[in-house]
Amino acid sequence: MKKDSERIESVVSEKRVKLHVFEPSQRKIWTVVGKGKEHWLDPDAEYCSCLGYYFGRLIKKTTCYHLESVMLAKKENKIETITFSDEEYNDFLSGLISDL
Repeated sequence: MKKDSERIESVVSEKRVKLHVFEPSQRKIWTVVGKGKEHWLDPDAEYCSCLGYYFGRLIKKTTCYHLESVMLAKKENKIETITFSDEEYNDFLSGLISDL
């Protein structure tokens, strides 16, 4: 468990929790930059695109360190917010999906 807490602290302190806001619609996409990969998340639905989340759910684990990182970053106000135009939304989603 200590290893996860160290990873969470590292993600948060390095501001690798990103909130992508599209304007003017105010659509939001959360991502966490991991080791060589960016994972997208829905903190409200408690979902992450990482394999750790997927396989963890199979063994009844409730979350992954990416989701825990988002929660801590929100609490400590250490989120990097990046603003895009709504016209960039489809290309952004395509890029995320192609990374999966």
